[in-house]
Amino acid sequence: MSSSPKPKSKATFWQWLPWVLLLIFMAGFVWLFMSMKTPSNTWEPPRTTPAEQQASAPVADTPAPISSYHNAVARASQSVVNIYTTQAMAEHPYIDDPVLRRFFENHGEQQGAGPTNLGSGVIVSEDGYIVTNAHVVEKADEITVAFSDGRKSRAKVIGTDPDSDLAVIRVDMTGLTPLGFREEPIRVGDLALAIGNPFGVGQTVTQGIISATGRTGLGVNKFEDFIQTDAAINPGNSGGALVDAHGELVGINTVIFSRSGGSMGIGFAIPTALVEQVMNALIKDGRVSRGWLGIEIQSQLRDPTQLETSTGVEVLNVVPQGPAAKSGLQVGDIILTIDDVEMTDANTLIQYVARKPPNTVLNAQILRNGKNAQVEITLQERPAQEVIQRPVVVEGIPGGQPNYQGQSQERPMMTEEERDRMREELMKLFEDQGVPQ
Repeated sequence: MSSSPKPKSKATFWQWLPWVLLLIFMAGFVWLFMSMKTPSNTWEPPRTTPAEQQASAPVADTPAPISSYHNAVARASQSVVNIYTTQAMAEHPYIDDPVLRRFFENHGEQQGAGPTNLGSGVIVSEDGYIVTNAHVVEKADEITVAFSDGRKSRAKVIGTDPDSDLAVIRVDMTGLTPLGFREEPIRVGDLALAIGNPFGVGQTVTQGIISATGRTGLGVNKFEDFIQTDAAINPGNSGGALVDAHGELVGINTVIFSRSGGSMGIGFAIPTALVEQVMNALIKDGRVSRGWLGIEIQSQLRDPTQLETSTGVEVLNVVPQGPAAKSGLQVGDIILTIDDVEMTDANTLIQYVARKPPNTVLNAQILRNGKNAQVEITLQERPAQEVIQRPVVVEGIPGGQPNYQGQSQERPMMTEEERDRMREELMKLFEDQGVPQ
């Protein structure tokens, strides 16, 4: 005989199930209604997850906190040299004037060797090759290199590249300690140590960080790809080393942005990628051979108020019989990419092409009359061009615009009117006071 409680229990369950589901549905509806009725009026900023915090945490080169960079500096400083140059002064154009010659002879305008210029350099090989700035050794008749251990030696110029402001000189010595180049690209925020000979006070080390990379358009060199740092760089640091926390070379200090001539926390160095390219070319051939497109270009105009910005480089002119002309590139074309690298502005294109050797074939994607097209361009060697004048710091001008500290300017010639006025003033001075003989 079967018992009856089982069917009764089963019937009870099915009787209560609809009411349970209805209760759950109503509770969910009430919760949704209340959440929509009383929205939050407070803004919550985005939060960094623990994983993101761990990924962005500073990483030291040793487990313990860093209290000194002595080892890195000791490693790098033995490869940084001081450079002294002298230049024979040409005969003064007014030396034949008896009045002016009398003034020059008695007031220190003597003929012979000119003043000594100060700079720095970096040893890059055991057999005496040294990299420095082109403006440090420009027009030098005699170059003296002073090493960190006190030794000195004469140096000769192997080659200069004014377009990048780099030069290679060599001393007749062996067993030198070259400075190792950093293999990984430097990053913004990395530590930077500048080593050089500012103002001739002797080898000096300053500390900062990498403020930016890939700086272009400064108007200092024809080919620019600067590392920016706030490590103090002053006159005399030119050609010196910018190293990382491990004492590895990341750049050659070359120019500062300043109102007064001293450091204002904006210095620029040439990155080792460019240094290596130019250095190898100068040592091998004595000059740098660069690729050339044969076009005049400008960046696409951009409106900073617009959300959609256009990139690319517009072709303004095509040199007849040049590489671009032979490839079919036309005035008005917009170069979007080269070898799948986006050409965001004119400086990007110039730097990219300049690092390619002649006879390199480039694949350019262009925009012509609103349609995309592909163009193959075989580069030719860049023809020689006039050397640009590097801007110089102008001191003592309150409220003046900042300038770039670089090479010295030539002394301007006097006009005939200025010469006659100076001659009259000297004659009066000689008559009133006399000049010792």
